[in-house]
Parts: sequence; structure tokens; C-alpha cells
Amino acid sequence: MYRAPIQPLAPRASRYGVDPGLVKKRFADLPDMTSLMLNELFPDVPEIIYPSEEGIYSIRRHAEAALEKVDLSMIQPNHTVNILASHHGFTLLGGEPYAELLKTVYDVVKKRTGAKEVRLRAGVGLRFRETEEYIKRFDLKKHFDRARGMAPIDEGIPIETEIGTLYGLKWTYDADWIIHVHNSDVREVHFHRQVDRAVKPFGMSYARIETRSTYHQNLGPRGANFTARAIFESPFVQSKFVGAVFMNMSPSGVISIEADNDLYRINDIITLDGLRHYGKVFQLLGEIDECIVGLDFPCPVPYVFSAGVIYCNFVGANCDLFDLDVKLAPYTWYTEALYGKDGKPLIPDVQPVNPAIKMVVHNYAWIGYPSAFFSQQVPTLVVGKEQADLFEHDPQNMEYMKYAMVAENLDDSMKFAYKTTGTDKVIVFDGAVGGINVSRSLADQLLEIAPKVSAKVDNILMPKWLKQRGILVNS
Repeated sequence: MYRAPIQPLAPRASRYGVDPGLVKKRFADLPDMTSLMLNELFPDVPEIIYPSEEGIYSIRRHAEAALEKVDLSMIQPNHTVNILASHHGFTLLGGEPYAELLKTVYDVVKKRTGAKEVRLRAGVGLRFRETEEYIKRFDLKKHFDRARGMAPIDEGIPIETEIGTLYGLKWTYDADWIIHVHNSDVREVHFHRQVDRAVKPFGMSYARIETRSTYHQNLGPRGANFTARAIFESPFVQSKFVGAVFMNMSPSGVISIEADNDLYRINDIITLDGLRHYGKVFQLLGEIDECIVGLDFPCPVPYVFSAGVIYCNFVGANCDLFDLDVKLAPYTWYTEALYGKDGKPLIPDVQPVNPAIKMVVHNYAWIGYPSAFFSQQVPTLVVGKEQADLFEHDPQNMEYMKYAMVAENLDDSMKFAYKTTGTDKVIVFDGAVGGINVSRSLADQLLEIAPKVSAKVDNILMPKWLKQRGILVNS
């Protein structure tokens, strides 16, 4: 018996996406679709605290317990505190758990320190108004003494580091103290390669665009968090840093709340957990031989979720993104720079994007991220003229529709995709929680190969990944 598809994350009103009313049909509504829970693919998946029967209160309860061991004595009643957030957290599990974590940190800090003003400072990437939408959606201005989104083009502040002057955002550091509230989702692992994941926002969400651009375009994968570490370890940032609180993620959901005055202790935990819990999903997706990809999630093209990982990581699943011996992932901005105007690699070392992806059916995704590389490399159908027009007029996607075709509706798109590709295997990036929505044929394949993948990760790959990062195999 095949299970019914998991309900996808609902469309969300945003300046970056079409009106939710225009999303007429979801992939989960198509015939022959089913779902697989991650715990039936991998019985050793960790227990999660959210989603759970306890609901959103579980996040608050675990956060309060984790914060009990954090020293807040440096914060005096006449001091100001900035709670630092990033937009990534609001894309996980609908955003409610991250919003609740931020509110809980505020409540604990106010109660234990009596600080006169505790503010929210929420950084963002290329969609400069995105965190403002989340602040409004979750009523964060009502909860915090002040709350504002920060964009990388906002006023900067010079930070002297051991490698020279770098630039943070002034709004990040305009308080006496800062508390870093983030998540461990591996997300852009094609860039950071699970190295210093916990410090990443100091070179991204909290940094001016001149500095954060080094992450994507100058240092390249495996070295991308170098500037973030330099900023974090600077005397200026250390003079304000109180501690960090992390929503520790697995592909199935939140597994713990980690809090500590020492960010590198949290970094050790999330590095190990990220390899352990995401590694099997990455390897499983890499075993898919052919498929049609469905994009159906309120995020930009590369950031739509399936089985807890984002689409651009599936684009690179033909190599091991956790293996630091792999110098360059099939997709990064650094990789794109090594392609010519004809859309082909300039040097032989550049691996092609995942050849298993035969076609992409773009049912619902947002603008606000340079995504033409994806439509250039993989045949792409965009559902609906309104969505096509949105991408056509996005300054960051001027050529996305140059390489894509427009379809009137999802049903016609799939008929064309099935006929053109010759495969009936479908994987959907729709944010399904706890599992993955796929076609029945792909479900059969994944169930068959999952045990071999699990054994390979446990016995061969985990020891290698840990050794590369200087982590003891038995830790």
C-alpha cells in the first residue's frame, strides 16, 4: 500500500512570489504521487522535539532549559541587547518554531537581566525586504522592544580583524550586547561544506555586501567561512558577544535547542549532527538515476525543500558535498564563474549538474535570487503566465525565462514532462515535513536502495568526513 502524499507547505503572500490564489494545484494533488517518511527509509533517524504532540510549546520548553546554563550576568539593567536572527530560520517548518525561539530568548533575557531594551535584528540575503515580511507575519514587533530587518546594503561598520578591515552591519552591533540565534540546517552546504557552519552569519546576514560577497565569489567552497570566523573572533565582536542559541535541525525536524556562551561548542555539536543526520539523505538522493523535479515551495528556486535538503544541493548530488576532497561542487556562484557564455564549462575540472535531473517543473517558487543557471542547465517548465512574468521582470533573473518554457497549468506540464523525458520518477521540493513526496516508481527505488546507503554512510563515509574535519571517529 502506498501512503498519501504529505501536505506541502502552503503558498505564502510575499512580494517575491505570485499571489497564493494563483497556485491552483500542488504536486501532492497529482495522481500516482505518494510519500515516504524518513524514519522508514532510515530507522535510525533521531527523535525530534518539533513537530510533536506538544506543539510549539516544545520549542519554548527546550529553549528555556538550554538557556539555564548560559551566563547572562554581564548584561545589566541599564544595558541594551540585540537578538540577532537570519531569514533562513523562517523558511524551516513554516517559520513558527524559529519565531518561537526568538520570542523565548527575548523573554528569558528580560526576566533574568532586566535589560532596558532587548531588540530583534534580523538579517537577510538578496531579498532585502524578506525579514520585514516575517517580522510582520509573526508579530515580532509586538513582542520585542524594537524589531527591524537588516539588508546587506544598510549602513556598515568597520571591524578590524586579523586579516584586515571587514565590514559588518551597523544595526547588528548598535547595542551593548549581542546574542546570536540561528539554526543548524545544512542549507548551503555546497558553499560552507559543513565547516564552521555556526559562524556563517557573521560573514553573511550580519555583514555588509562588500564583505559577504567574499563568501560566494572570492574564497570559494571549503574556505567560504574564513571571513566569518575572522569577524567573529575580532576584539570588537567578542567585546559584545554574550552567547548563541541554535535550533538544531535534522531532515525530519528539530532535534534539540543548543545554547552556550561558547559558539564553538555549538559548532562542534552541529557539525557532527549535520554530517550524521543529513549525510544519509544526501547520499540517497545521489543514487537517483533519473527523475523529474517539481518546485513547489515559497522560497527562491535553489532554496525549495525536499527531505530536509534544498534543491541546489540535489543539483550537486552527483558528487559528495560533504567530502572535502571534492574541490568544487557542481553548483556554486564560484562554479558558475567557470562557465562560458555558451553555458558550458571552461575547464574540465567542473562537474556538470546532476545528470539524473531530466526536467524541472516550476509550479511555485520565488524570485530574488540569481537562478538563470538552473534553467540554462536543465530543461525547465514554468507554470502560469503570471509566474513567468514575475521572473521575467526580476532584475536578478533577467535570463531565467530565456531558457524556460511557459505552461498553462501543472497537469499539462507533467504530461509534457513524462512524454519528453521518458521517465515517470518524480521528486517534489515542496517542504513536506518528516518525509518526501515522490512518485510511486521513485518510492520503490528509494526503499530498495536505502539500506545500502545507510550502511555506506555508517561504515565508510562518516569516518572519512569526521577525519577531514579533525573530529575523532568515536566521538
